[in-house]
Amino acid sequence: MYTQAEGKKLGLVGWVQNTDQGTVQGQLQGPISKVRSPKSHIDRASFRNEKVILKLDYSDFQIVK
Repeated sequence: MYTQAEGKKLGLVGWVQNTDQGTVQGQLQGPISKVRSPKSHIDRASFRNEKVILKLDYSDFQIVK
Protein backbone atom coordinates (compact mmCIF):
# COMPACT_ATOMS: atom_id res chain seq x y z
CA MET A 1 0.00 0.00 0.00
CA TYR A 2 2.91 2.34 0.70
CA THR A 3 4.36 1.82 -2.78
CA GLN A 4 0.97 2.42 -4.35
CA ALA A 5 0.46 5.63 -2.36
CA GLU A 6 3.92 6.94 -3.23
CA GLY A 7 3.44 6.05 -6.90
CA LYS A 8 0.17 7.94 -7.00
CA LYS A 9 1.71 10.91 -5.19
CA LEU A 10 4.45 11.07 -7.86
CA GLY A 11 1.89 10.80 -10.66
CA LEU A 12 3.01 7.34 -11.77
CA VAL A 13 0.77 4.59 -13.11
CA GLY A 14 1.18 0.80 -13.18
CA TRP A 15 0.94 -2.03 -10.69
CA VAL A 16 2.77 -3.49 -7.72
CA GLN A 17 2.58 -6.75 -5.77
CA ASN A 18 4.31 -8.49 -2.89
CA THR A 19 6.04 -11.77 -3.73
CA ASP A 20 6.30 -14.96 -1.69
CA GLN A 21 10.03 -14.17 -1.24
CA GLY A 22 9.20 -10.98 0.68
CA THR A 23 10.08 -8.64 -2.17
CA VAL A 24 7.98 -6.28 -4.25
CA GLN A 25 7.61 -6.43 -8.00
CA GLY A 26 5.65 -4.36 -10.43
CA GLN A 27 5.55 -2.21 -13.49
CA LEU A 28 5.42 1.55 -13.41
CA GLN A 29 5.19 4.23 -16.02
CA GLY A 30 5.75 7.95 -15.90
CA PRO A 31 8.39 10.63 -16.40
CA ILE A 32 11.93 9.31 -15.76
CA SER A 33 12.49 12.13 -13.26
CA LYS A 34 9.63 10.75 -11.17
CA VAL A 35 10.50 7.08 -11.65
CA ARG A 36 14.02 7.66 -10.34
CA SER A 37 12.91 10.22 -7.77
CA PRO A 38 15.41 10.95 -4.99
CA LYS A 39 12.41 10.85 -2.64
CA SER A 40 12.03 7.10 -3.21
CA HIS A 41 13.39 4.78 -0.57
CA ILE A 42 14.53 1.58 -2.22
CA ASP A 43 17.13 -0.64 -0.58
CA ARG A 44 17.83 -2.54 -3.79
CA ALA A 45 16.17 -2.43 -7.20
CA SER A 46 16.47 -4.19 -10.49
CA PHE A 47 15.01 -2.19 -13.38
CA ARG A 48 14.49 -4.16 -16.58
CA ASN A 49 12.89 -3.51 -19.92
CA GLU A 50 13.21 0.27 -19.59
CA LYS A 51 11.99 2.05 -22.69
CA VAL A 52 10.58 5.34 -23.86
CA ILE A 53 6.83 5.13 -24.44
CA LEU A 54 4.55 7.55 -26.25
CA LYS A 55 1.36 6.55 -24.44
CA LEU A 56 0.77 5.16 -20.93
CA ASP A 57 -0.58 1.60 -20.77
CA TYR A 58 -2.23 2.17 -17.38
CA SER A 59 -4.56 4.84 -16.01
CA ASP A 60 -3.95 4.21 -12.29
CA PHE A 61 -1.47 2.65 -9.86
CA GLN A 62 -2.92 -0.59 -8.47
CA ILE A 63 -2.04 -3.38 -6.07
CA VAL A 64 -2.17 -6.82 -7.68
CA LYS A 65 -2.79 -9.80 -5.42
